[in-house]
Amino acid sequence: MEIRLHSPLDMHLHLREGAMLRTVAPWSARDFAAAVVMPNLVPPVTSLERLTAYREAIGAAVAPHHFTPLMTLFLQPYSEATLSALRSQIIGVKLYPEGVTTNSAGGVSDLTAVEPTLALLEDLGIPLLVHGESHGFVLDREAEFLPIYERWAQRFPRLTIVMEHITTAGAVALLDRYPNLAATVTLHHLMITLDDMAGGLLNPHLFCKPIAKRPEDRAALLQAALAAHPRLMFGSDSAPHPIERKEAAGCAAGVFSAPVCLPLLAELFAHHGALDRLQAFVSDNACAVYGLTPLPKTVTLRRMPWQVPDRYGEVVPFYAGKTVDWAVVARDS
Repeated sequence: MEIRLHSPLDMHLHLREGAMLRTVAPWSARDFAAAVVMPNLVPPVTSLERLTAYREAIGAAVAPHHFTPLMTLFLQPYSEATLSALRSQIIGVKLYPEGVTTNSAGGVSDLTAVEPTLALLEDLGIPLLVHGESHGFVLDREAEFLPIYERWAQRFPRLTIVMEHITTAGAVALLDRYPNLAATVTLHHLMITLDDMAGGLLNPHLFCKPIAKRPEDRAALLQAALAAHPRLMFGSDSAPHPIERKEAAGCAAGVFSAPVCLPLLAELFAHHGALDRLQAFVSDNACAVYGLTPLPKTVTLRRMPWQVPDRYGEVVPFYAGKTVDWAVVARDS
């Protein structure tokens, strides 16, 4: 059995910088035509100079693969002139609440005060991408942020708001209430629950933010993905950290899934008899939401078992050491 995916897209990706960028970026560029690259570096991507330098570094790291990094800005108060000048260089602006995840210390501390900037994004037609979590109890952080999404969806009806890496049934339900809301969901949140990370011996390589939730939340995410909900897009949130930062007392948040995304998605959709909807989930929906015309790239997957390596460089991948029933067997650009 085979499936051909046309211009698969990863709508939420962390590529890091330096040696880590050179290690992980080729795995995304190999299988995807393009990816939305997150801006939470140190320092963050907040200017044309920083954005241009980062895009060039990504291009050097992914060569010779045909791959487009879709760049984002780290949200801060911007002038209309600055956003207008950068509009053609970015796919969106990413909002991080202050301190809510990796490298978000310079994020937004007052969600009301940022609304004039959101009004500029609405006027300029620039999508807003959001890490939607509060600072409350860890299992409730996404749920506590949902009223913020509702407020902004109502107040800025022409603003495309992307709820990034959703993890709850409540977030899925919100998609059907506001036409200007879209969302990404990760591979790992379609496959695991909190029990997989902490129900037995702690598995630090499954620790991410937002953390995996309850079985009923996973079921709601999976149902929406398998049904190819038109405003739900695949975004891996692949977020590599070296093994010494994962297997440590102060474990870093992030799951590195880039090398296994498409094979495991094919396995998951085939298992549920929904392989015909995988194209929409990994490309067509994102093209419609963002108005994208990606580079032509055909990726062929076949039912063919292979074992995921224990390491890629200094990074432990999702599904390390396990067998995946599907494999990428051809890529044509």
